[in-house]
Amino acid sequence: MGYSIKELADLSGISTRTLRYYDEIGLLTPKRDESNLYRVYGEEEVDRLQQILFYRELDVSLNDIQLLLSSPDFDRKSVLQEHLLALLRKKSQLEQLIHNLNSTIAAMEGEIVMTDSEKFAGFKKELIDSNEREYGEEVRRKYGEDSIQKTNQRISDLSENQWEQAKALEIRYLDLLKAAEKKADPSCDEAKEACRLHKEWLLHFWTPEMYSPQAHIGLVEMYGSDERFQKYYEGISPSFFLEAVKQFYQTYE
Repeated sequence: MGYSIKELADLSGISTRTLRYYDEIGLLTPKRDESNLYRVYGEEEVDRLQQILFYRELDVSLNDIQLLLSSPDFDRKSVLQEHLLALLRKKSQLEQLIHNLNSTIAAMEGEIVMTDSEKFAGFKKELIDSNEREYGEEVRRKYGEDSIQKTNQRISDLSENQWEQAKALEIRYLDLLKAAEKKADPSCDEAKEACRLHKEWLLHFWTPEMYSPQAHIGLVEMYGSDERFQKYYEGISPSFFLEAVKQFYQTYE
């Protein structure tokens, strides 16, 4: 069975303009009816659109989707299983946030009393789920399952004050790293203070026995080999960060 562009738009819930754009960039190219040259989307195109929409729900860029779907190693069943796991994690996260909102409203109405820990439970679970999604496999391979469990437990146990401290530290060390990189000097005062604050930030999430100068340097080395670093640490060179951390420990440790 074939669908016109309007029929597929109605079926999928996206606009004809979006479908035309996908055609324009080569992401979803319909066949052409030889009798009238209209766009016709067959079963193959419908399945491909389903994959595209799954990836978009997970905030994958169109460029990355193009690369994934054009890969000769693309395995549709495996990808669907990955989608399912990701959506189940997202469902769990949303359920936690909904629970938190309901509890917050009930607390405002005097029906219950929320502890500080409960107020931030949803946000902490989101961080745990995000870490698992982005880095779980890699961290398990390098540091083992026990390290992940300890880190997750430490995040869950953070108080409101500790959570806010960690967020403030993150903002501060990122600003200092950017200032240090402008000087092109990984041993400047701004770089040293940024590394000290990054260490302090890490200790909000790592247990003391997990921390060591080597582990800190190893983490920053992992940043440098990961393209996700640039998305998170926008404007900061991974190699500059690594050199700054190494010099920090040569000076202070």
